[in-house]
Amino acid sequence: MQAFRTIFHLLSAGTFLCAMDFSAKAQQCPPNIDFETGDFTGWTCYSGTTESRNGENLISFFYTGGPIFNQHTMYASNPGSGLDEYGDFPINCPNGSGNSIRLGNNEAGTEAEGVSYDFTIPATANIYNLIYHYAVVFQDPGHLPSEQPRLEIEILNLTDGTVIDCSSFTFFANGTILPGFELSPNPGGNTPVWFKRWTAVSINLDGIAGKDIRLFFKTADCTFRRHFGYAYVDVNTECSDRFTGAEFCPDDSAVFVTAPYGYERYTWHNSTFTQVLGRDQTLTFDPPPTTGTSVAVVLLPYDGYGCLDTLYTDLTNTLNYTADAGPDKVSCNDQLVQLGTTPKAGWRYRWSPSTGLNNPNISNPLASPTSDTRYVLSVTHSGGGCASSDTVDVKAANINNAVQVSGKLSWCIGSGDSTVLSVREADSIQWFKDGILIAGADQTVFRVTQTGSYHATIFNIAGCNMSTIPYDVNISSIPVAAISVNNPDQCQLNNEFVFTNSSSNATGVMSYQWVMGDGIIYNNRDVTHRFDQPGTYQVKMVVSSSNECADSSSITVNVFPTVLAHFDAESVCVNLPLLVVNNTVEPAGTRVFYSWDISNGQTSVLRDPPPTIFTSPGTYRIKLTATSEKCPLTPHSFQRFISIDKPAPGSRYAIQYAVTNLPLTLQARPLGNEVLWSPSVSLDNPSN
Repeated sequence: MQAFRTIFHLLSAGTFLCAMDFSAKAQQCPPNIDFETGDFTGWTCYSGTTESRNGENLISFFYTGGPIFNQHTMYASNPGSGLDEYGDFPINCPNGSGNSIRLGNNEAGTEAEGVSYDFTIPATANIYNLIYHYAVVFQDPGHLPSEQPRLEIEILNLTDGTVIDCSSFTFFANGTILPGFELSPNPGGNTPVWFKRWTAVSINLDGIAGKDIRLFFKTADCTFRRHFGYAYVDVNTECSDRFTGAEFCPDDSAVFVTAPYGYERYTWHNSTFTQVLGRDQTLTFDPPPTTGTSVAVVLLPYDGYGCLDTLYTDLTNTLNYTADAGPDKVSCNDQLVQLGTTPKAGWRYRWSPSTGLNNPNISNPLASPTSDTRYVLSVTHSGGGCASSDTVDVKAANINNAVQVSGKLSWCIGSGDSTVLSVREADSIQWFKDGILIAGADQTVFRVTQTGSYHATIFNIAGCNMSTIPYDVNISSIPVAAISVNNPDQCQLNNEFVFTNSSSNATGVMSYQWVMGDGIIYNNRDVTHRFDQPGTYQVKMVVSSSNECADSSSITVNVFPTVLAHFDAESVCVNLPLLVVNNTVEPAGTRVFYSWDISNGQTSVLRDPPPTIFTSPGTYRIKLTATSEKCPLTPHSFQRFISIDKPAPGSRYAIQYAVTNLPLTLQARPLGNEVLWSPSVSLDNPSN
């Protein structure tokens, strides 16, 4: 057997269980071991991780306190959960039970999941077995066996502290000798996926009557965090101490006795082992044997998957069974309803008519007839005897939940609009607003007078009910828009307009949109804004309480341009006039005021100051401050530093001798900006 071990971590002083443990009664399965309550009552749930250490797979578990989403998943056969995406086999166990579970998921990450169930074998049940069903889906990473995704079934004798090896197995895809694995045509990627369809397996618990037993199912991903593995599990509703078919009907024409599934070879013998009766899993007697006939079967397991065992049973013709089609049902609006009861092994079921049934040859099909139908269930044993029948009536009750809307779903009070919702006549009608029942609103027509979400629930006398789709109605009043501004006239420099919104509305939540006139839009209730360019702007605010109800208000603001002072002046020598040229741009429509400050003590308020003569050389500051009539509080200043030079002392150049008709270059000293030669006679350029 493939080695495996599980490590548990206790998170607190108590163990958190899905429910309490219990003991079984003779010939009865422990409660909810078959998941038929639709939850994990009676099962302990685990979550953990997996690793490979020295060629051994180790699963470390923590008690979870209950099922974990996407790790312990419950599936109901009604309405059913479809097909597995990799193996295309039914997600719900085909044994006819109402519920099955899935351990694990298709997400890798060294995750491990488990569920266990503790019970006591009845003290008088020396021959006792359970039948469980499983289906598995494994990615095939090509790893070593201890590293692969897996399903482990471990049966523990808690009383003796031992593992019941003959019923404990480890399943993995690559390298297993178990038959039935198939390669998925839909792996969803480059990694192969192997799956095994639903398979029934017997758990041999003979000879340990009165012992405490733990049934433990575990799944794990691969140990490298890259590949997933998961399994579906179900347990039969019946716990039998006999082979299927060991008890047969007195009028059976043949008897089929089936040994537990999951062994490589079967050899049937008579009670004295003097005759081999067959070598298949199912032994056929045709005609039936004498009641009380004893047979034995020798079970040879697959290598590493169980122990050689011999089981015995007595064949008796005491079987009887009464067909049970279940109580009458109502199918509301083609809703699937389940007929019949949980199936029993060895029985054949046939429903007539087959119209509206998902499968007419199982014990508990799903029915959805289009009209009232009486179904007849006929049941016979596998040998043809014990025939019986029963009937069930399924009423097809349909409700029309269509809603007609008259008027608008969004409108303004006082506009003359309205919203009227209406449904078809029914046995009973109830209207709801925002999910809360509206007292007295039980008519086909309902006039909406308040904002909210409205729907109706419709009932008929057959017991069906159906809700309409909800309709959202928005009823608002037209708001009154009102805005103000702190100062409508501001200068461009450091302007800040504060707009205050005082709009009001009787009904409905208000929303706002500000259009500032310079391309900027806001949705705040109040706005503070600065304009980059001077000009006149019309600011508009639209307030709305719905798409239909809106009002607006506008206000005009002025942004006056700021005057920027500027002038030009060139350096001069002492005792020469300094001319200053004012280059300030004067905005149209406003007067500009100037203030000159010249560092020789001279001032002026003219646009251009009068020429200034400096009698001493040096560097002098000239400052111009300009203000406009519209923005007197935002003056702007500009200054320059002008150099006043002292003339260099005169100098007589050395005598130059010129040859007639030959040019002679004269060179002035590098002083000043301009030169002038005098007299200019015979010079090509007296200013050079």
